[in-house]
Amino acid sequence: MIPIIKAFLDQDSETFSYVVYDQEGGHAAVIDPVLDYDHAAGRTYTTSAEEIVAFVRDEGLTVDWVLETHAHADHLSAAPFIREQLGGRIAIGEHIRDVQEIFRKVFNLEKEFLPDGADFDHLFSEGDTFRIGELEGRVLHTPGHTPADLSYIIGDAVFVGDTLFMPDAGTARCDFPGGDAATLYRSIGKLLALADDTRMFVCHDYPGESRDHACETTIAEQREHNIHVGAGVTEADFVAMRTKRDATLGMPRLILPSIQVNIRAGRMPPPEADGRSYLKIPLNTL
Repeated sequence: MIPIIKAFLDQDSETFSYVVYDQEGGHAAVIDPVLDYDHAAGRTYTTSAEEIVAFVRDEGLTVDWVLETHAHADHLSAAPFIREQLGGRIAIGEHIRDVQEIFRKVFNLEKEFLPDGADFDHLFSEGDTFRIGELEGRVLHTPGHTPADLSYIIGDAVFVGDTLFMPDAGTARCDFPGGDAATLYRSIGKLLALADDTRMFVCHDYPGESRDHACETTIAEQREHNIHVGAGVTEADFVAMRTKRDATLGMPRLILPSIQVNIRAGRMPPPEADGRSYLKIPLNTL
């Protein structure tokens, strides 16, 4: 079956979330939902996620999965809220354990936090398959941006997270802890080996002033026109470009709150003695 796809854009982080479903009144997956966060006030809101909830309910859908492509560094995940409102299992790649291990040290997390992936309901491995009603999904491990990035192939569509952007925007950065440009190049090669007419859906789009936000392209368009990897760019040239470019980039505005929440599957850190949860800011680390 060809999946039905509804995209939701969070303007603040320029993130696309998706509801992917098999048919009206059928089964669905929610991919990369966003929890709104006021950085100055330290407050969270569910406004963006509530749009997804309303859509799912209006369409009469049953949510089977809440899928994360990776532990995002630019927004907090709303996966727990989606699961609470709509059900479904929160899933991510098995290499989230590596990311948890890296950032457990960065944030000096409580000794009870274990890098075992148990915060998530399910961990996917390369080649795993899963069902969304009548749809079959397949998992590709596409690391490089982070060690745990996954791409989800569902019917004639692939959801690539931050691995690739729209062709005129290029590719993801690789300078986060555990990232690697050569690894990303090889992961992109796996994606570009898919059928030409495969619909590709990105997690972010940064169009600037040149055009409106867009989220859908194709494998053929990426292979031919992506400004970083299209038209036969070699691995050595890509690594040189990516390394030079990444050296000029500042850290994402929400990386510190996002990562320490997202490695917990979107849960907040455990409350302290006063009943409040606190986020930590490691100084002079990133």
